[in-house]
Amino acid sequence: MQSVIFTIFGLLIGLAVCGAGIYYWSKEKYDQESVRIYRIVTLIGAVITIGLAAKIGILGL
Repeated sequence: MQSVIFTIFGLLIGLAVCGAGIYYWSKEKYDQESVRIYRIVTLIGAVITIGLAAKIGILGL
């Protein structure tokens, strides 16, 4: 049961980080330093989301 909660919670965190990165990336698109930071944040969120989605796909919840 703990693994299911961890997986769902992690998936939600990954989606939130990715969404926030995309939102602020588009909001600060004219500041190159901010774009670089938010691009990295978006990629980290995407990696978390893809990793946990693959875990769900391979091992199930």
